[in-house]
Amino acid sequence: MEQLVLWEKFLKFGIVGLSGVGVDFGITYISKEKLSINRYISNSMGFVAAATSNYILNRIWTFESHSSQIVIQYALFMMIAIGGLTINNFVIYILNQRTGWMKFYLAKVLATGAVFLWNFTLNYLITFSN
Repeated sequence: MEQLVLWEKFLKFGIVGLSGVGVDFGITYISKEKLSINRYISNSMGFVAAATSNYILNRIWTFESHSSQIVIQYALFMMIAIGGLTINNFVIYILNQRTGWMKFYLAKVLATGAVFLWNFTLNYLITFSN
């Protein structure tokens, strides 16, 4: 039964993550393409906005947290997200700028997949553990 609950949380986390991808890519695209902001700053802006919306949705829906420690939870979630952002930017840098193997947004998709696994694991074990 516990494994089923874990898979349900993983699935919900993935659905929330997809909404975050929309926020992330939308803000990144507007910032980079329309406002001509540096690609890494644009990527970071999109990532932080998505992480914030993901925290709210994961707290309410995925993990159904009722903890009064919202500030601590949010800080933990954001620290994990910053670690994910570091991984995200590094993967994009290597795949797009350093090696030129991929276009920016394809590299961002791959980076997002890697960061999803990082985020779920650490948030499950740390941020929303009981």
